[in-house]
Amino acid sequence: MTGRAATEAWTIENVSWDDERAVALRAAMDDEISPRYAEVYAAFDDETRAVLAEDFAVDPATMVEVILVRDAEGVAVGHAALRRLGDELEVKRVFVDPRARGRGASQALMGELERLGRERGAARLILQTGNRQPEAIALYEKLGYRAIDIYPPYVRFPASRCFEKVLTG
Repeated sequence: MTGRAATEAWTIENVSWDDERAVALRAAMDDEISPRYAEVYAAFDDETRAVLAEDFAVDPATMVEVILVRDAEGVAVGHAALRRLGDELEVKRVFVDPRARGRGASQALMGELERLGRERGAARLILQTGNRQPEAIALYEKLGYRAIDIYPPYVRFPASRCFEKVLTG
């Protein structure tokens, strides 16, 4: 962590799933990440693509926490959420605007999700990412997440990489 990251002033804000800033950050994430998997999806037939779309669909009613991280000027530069997935809490849609990367925003988001998970009584947080997101995998591993078997609903997507972090304290 650089000196700048250690002194960055981040503010976490809880918002609704449909907050316009949250929607814009999720759209920016889709714009950045979708091209990485276009070739993978192109190899599937229409039926498989439709099934995968259902597997990856996010029902806003399952979201229990949605947070933004704001910079010193109050601009929302990052997004993350927790959703109820069966008996688990799952990390969803972690994204930091490229202009704010490398300064601790993602760590602030993940730290807050972990705090919220503990507050909700979760023994662990789980998450799914993809094999074409090495920076996400590196972040999760740096933060103490460990690889686990691919869990439903992602088992049909071979590029899935799943992780957990046991919440202690």
